[in-house]
Amino acid sequence: MTMKSVAVSEFKARCLALLEDVARTGETLLVTKRGKPLARVTPGSTINAASPQDTLHGTVELLGDVITPVTPRSAWNAPAGVLLSQERRGKSKRTRPRR
Repeated sequence: MTMKSVAVSEFKARCLALLEDVARTGETLLVTKRGKPLARVTPGSTINAASPQDTLHGTVELLGDVITPVTPRSAWNAPAGVLLSQERRGKSKRTRPRR
């Protein structure tokens, strides 16, 4: 399926009619400038959601435990804020960018 394409000058002149076409047909419109893509106009959502996050409902899949830490508590030196394995390797506790 090919996407309808329109030059930016034509889009400017016929903006409202083109937007209505996108809403009516549900087809995406590509706006170009000198033959290169500039913007893509997609139809608005018809879903009535209380927040933008609600529109993502059912699109995320959990692939494991998202609560349990990846490393055990015994591996952390909490006051220093480093993993003990880093401390043993002699890595500095704080990293500063070089100037």
